[in-house]
Amino acid sequence: MRSEGTRLTGPGGFLTEMLKAVLERGLAAELTDHLGYDKHDPAGNGSGNSRNGSTSKTLLTEVGPVPLDVPRDRAGTFTPQLVPKGERRLGGLSDIIISLYAGGMTVRDICHHLHRVYGSDLSPDTISTVTDAVLEEVKAWQTRPLDECYPVIFVDALMVKVRDGNAVRNKAAHLVVGVDTDGVKHVLGIWLQNSEGAKFWMQVFAELRNRGVRRVLIACCDGLEALPEAIETIWPYTIVQTCVVHLIRNSLKYASYTDRKKLATALRPLYTAVNADAAESALLELADSPLGRKYKAAIAVWERAWERFTPFLEFPPDLRKVIYTTNTIESLNFQLRKIIKNRGHFPTDDAVVKLLWLAICDIEDKRARAREADRGKPAGERTAPARLIEGSITTGWRSALAALDEFCQTRNLDPIH
Repeated sequence: MRSEGTRLTGPGGFLTEMLKAVLERGLAAELTDHLGYDKHDPAGNGSGNSRNGSTSKTLLTEVGPVPLDVPRDRAGTFTPQLVPKGERRLGGLSDIIISLYAGGMTVRDICHHLHRVYGSDLSPDTISTVTDAVLEEVKAWQTRPLDECYPVIFVDALMVKVRDGNAVRNKAAHLVVGVDTDGVKHVLGIWLQNSEGAKFWMQVFAELRNRGVRRVLIACCDGLEALPEAIETIWPYTIVQTCVVHLIRNSLKYASYTDRKKLATALRPLYTAVNADAAESALLELADSPLGRKYKAAIAVWERAWERFTPFLEFPPDLRKVIYTTNTIESLNFQLRKIIKNRGHFPTDDAVVKLLWLAICDIEDKRARAREADRGKPAGERTAPARLIEGSITTGWRSALAALDEFCQTRNLDPIH
């Protein structure tokens, strides 16, 4: 029966006792090396230092609490390396806590999980302390030097709830994804502000410039007012591309449910036109049609955004495929929302940035493992995501950057490579 079997983990469990024996043997070996003679060896007589019993402590590990007897020396100069002084957790447990936190579990959920699986009694404050250990890494990541040129960047923000005094407020987490000259995508940073606005975006872009970004060829964004001007203030020669998918969505919201499919079909000639003149002719034709006269507000959406839409039509097809939408960053935001939805709100701004950074690392780790598992398989049998958050080089981006290089050459601009 199970009740008669040997427990593997927890107090008195097989793995617990084995880990205790291994650690205590290792600590004893460290003390022997420190003193310079074995236990009961006459060579220790008159050495000036000797063994002096042990100190009991409980170490929290992946297999549960492990009671340890840590040896001491009489002179008090022994500093163990295997289990450092003051250490109450074995390294693997901290990694588990951070992994669970990055996956979206709250600190209280993690406490319950560790108690149920490993028998560890950790308080929510202890869990928060463990996860706070990554804040220095986050700070270094937020201020790291960046490449001088990013051919394409995507900008967007997602809303989170943060406690501010006695109230909980919505704040905007601003994110920027940059595609470097090798076609690799990187999250360039996370910035928190009370609301999304062009004024704060300008501060974000100024910081990116201060971190080394001198050249951005194309900036893809949604239709936020004054955002294009903020981009052009920092990078005057950047082409700002309004997301075509956002324009289509904004148009369709004025149409009745029965007419949406017809209007979507009628709009297609605009963003598939060979050039701006052809697109303008298609827009005028649509405006004069019964559907256009019925939904004048939908036509006005394109007229207002025309100046920011038409640069898209100058690019070759390979480049259009990757810049006509901001899905590159919106897909990232979608995954981040799944992780933060378990929290009613965050206690501080640092807690938001910490979780988002851990989540980004976790997303990339999962996708990197999926790519590794698909390595060597025929293209039709691969299941790993094609668009990645960090470290991705896809065929689409290779051809797009080649097309962008050719585009720069035809207009006597510096190539990106």
